[in-house]
Amino acid sequence: MSNIYNNLAVLACEGWSWGCIHAHGFAPLMATALAILFCAWWWWVMKNSKINPPLPPGPLGLPIIGNLPFIQPELHRYFLDLSRIYGPIFKLRLGRMIVIVISSPSLANEVLKDQDAIFANRDSPAAAVAGTFGGLDIAWRSNGPDYNRLRKLVMREIMSKQGLDACYVLRRREVRRMVKEIHEKVGSIVNIDEQLSATALRVMMSTLWGDDPSKLIGEERRSKDLFELRKRLDEFVKTFAAPNVSDLFPVLAPFDIQGIESKAKNHLSWFYGVFESVIKNRRNIGEDGREKEKVSKDFMQQLLDLHQRGNDKSSLSINEVKALLLDMMVGGTDTIPTTAEWAMTELLRHPDKMAKLVGELDMVVGNQDVVEECHIPKLIYLDAVIKETLRLHPVVPLLLPHVPSETSIIGGYTVAERIDSRTPI
Repeated sequence: MSNIYNNLAVLACEGWSWGCIHAHGFAPLMATALAILFCAWWWWVMKNSKINPPLPPGPLGLPIIGNLPFIQPELHRYFLDLSRIYGPIFKLRLGRMIVIVISSPSLANEVLKDQDAIFANRDSPAAAVAGTFGGLDIAWRSNGPDYNRLRKLVMREIMSKQGLDACYVLRRREVRRMVKEIHEKVGSIVNIDEQLSATALRVMMSTLWGDDPSKLIGEERRSKDLFELRKRLDEFVKTFAAPNVSDLFPVLAPFDIQGIESKAKNHLSWFYGVFESVIKNRRNIGEDGREKEKVSKDFMQQLLDLHQRGNDKSSLSINEVKALLLDMMVGGTDTIPTTAEWAMTELLRHPDKMAKLVGELDMVVGNQDVVEECHIPKLIYLDAVIKETLRLHPVVPLLLPHVPSETSIIGGYTVAERIDSRTPI
């Protein structure tokens, strides 16, 4: 063994200086040092390879455009097919974007619950930035103090039990109005989506600013104005959902090739003009002391109070007030009619389930009474019908994209910082 060390030392020293040839006494020490350095380098390589696992697997794409040519219109079904091939977590390359798709309950729980603080950020599309004053709303605002402040405000004033109970009379009034209108059309064709959408819109608007919905855009224009508002909301949502080249290739963003950003700005201008008129009307009412006492503390009034507070930690800008109002309208007027329409469709397809549900209603409510909200906890089968409808026909099959604020490990794979993460429902 000593001969081997001596030979290694001689080979290492040759070419350095003539004195090294006579330093054979240090040969074992030098060979040991080289071996230690090699082991340290190997340990460092193995350590780093364990800390940074590879990206998730995924289909091969084309240069520059990635997987864009192979994307199918129904994304949730396309993602399901890919998950059967590549597993519950896989990646897609869409232009400059790398998208990680999570399609299993366990991994979704890891992203949305265990590492929620890391993934509670947004990569706002160009349309969202243009349509919300730079992302001042809740939906597209990343995690931080401002987001938490707005979220607490909504949960306290709108989604709390007290807030929902305060609007019970409004909901009851609008639902009975809808039932009456449908009953008057017995024997003729009824557009259920139109009826449900108008009812949901009236309830939401009354909840937000407690005014007669027919007065929103003008006294002389009633049902026509409500239809126009619903149409604008549909167009607004479609604009946000449309694929935008500017998001996939930021170098093209200044050109707005598809005109999506300009459409978003036009919709924004229309909605914010409506909100401005409502805010102005509320302020005019508040200037009269006698009328001010009659103004209820609805969501609009709460927002205006925060706007006038002047405290940087709790006050809201007027643009934030408008962005929050738009969030509430978009989120509250589309999900309800869509779910109800699908539930009725499935019940018509399955008459036996319809008969069972009618039997439960007769037993709990009675065939001569009207369903009230107090009956809902007792309607077990109705609750099951709604949940099954949401499972079969989710209103939005994909959650909004989540972006990690730091590199994370999900399912044994690396999800780098700022990578877009999508989760099918």
